[in-house]
Amino acid sequence: MTDSRVVWLPRKVDDESFGGSLDVHYWDGGDVFPSDPAKVGFLAPPLEPGRERTVLKRILPRVGGIEVLQLLSSGYEYLRPFLPLLPAGARVATGRGVHGQATAEHATALLLAMTRGLDVFQRRQQRGEWRPSRFSTLLGKTVLVLGQGAVGGAVASRLAPFGCHVVRVARSARDTSEGRVHAIAELHDLLPEADAVVVCVPLAAGTRGLLGSTELSLLPDGAVVVNVARGEIVDTPALVEEVATGRLRAGLDVTAPEPLPSGHPLWGLPGALVTPHTAAFTDAFDAASAAFLSRQVHRYARGEALLNALTLPEAAEEAP
Repeated sequence: MTDSRVVWLPRKVDDESFGGSLDVHYWDGGDVFPSDPAKVGFLAPPLEPGRERTVLKRILPRVGGIEVLQLLSSGYEYLRPFLPLLPAGARVATGRGVHGQATAEHATALLLAMTRGLDVFQRRQQRGEWRPSRFSTLLGKTVLVLGQGAVGGAVASRLAPFGCHVVRVARSARDTSEGRVHAIAELHDLLPEADAVVVCVPLAAGTRGLLGSTELSLLPDGAVVVNVARGEIVDTPALVEEVATGRLRAGLDVTAPEPLPSGHPLWGLPGALVTPHTAAFTDAFDAASAAFLSRQVHRYARGEALLNALTLPEAAEEAP
């Protein structure tokens, strides 16, 4: 370890419990730095959806002595361009798990909204139009949950009480206490039987474009696609085409491109509900991330292994 014990965090934590062993500062991601960045040993940049690269570009060239870069996002594909700026031996960790429950809740809400046609009724409400219509239900339906990490596992657990058949899918097949987990390689066999797909896998070389035109075409008419992972996992033009015909419906918290530009077809497309990458950001996020950061900083202070630690080659491989 270097002689630097300076810590920068994005929000207040219980730093009194550090026992004075660290010099803790708080940085909001702006141009004004709270101390000399060259002396920072542990850096946790603020998480600003859509601005992660801007924040890293501002600070990483200035922290040549950094030992730990702690991301608050679960994904880390945006880190790749900045890897050469990290000194040899620097450790990188993610915030995996901090977002799991809130993101799973949002994914479930999107799935329910699109299954029950709440987007349609909202538009009719705005027109003052009382017109009942029959939509679907999750009861008895088959829902594929792609990804069985913190988010995917929480989504699957939330869906079971609705009486649907949850099919878990991950990188590799395995048997668990919750039942069978299918491999992504089986996707083409699973999609024709799915009434809905919830995308929770991380963006990696093997998941970019995972749901392309071929995969979307395998879904039955009326199926719902929900994406709370990364926009690049779903082929946007292919999805737009399927939704525009009315064959599929979609609930999206992430898009490609992102932010979604004004005038993009998804904004006004009937059968699509878009939220601006907000799934994780509830009134519980600050407390959950502060508690996680406190645990990580304690581990750093004691020289212990970090939670969610990556190796830099792994980060490079997972990034686009």
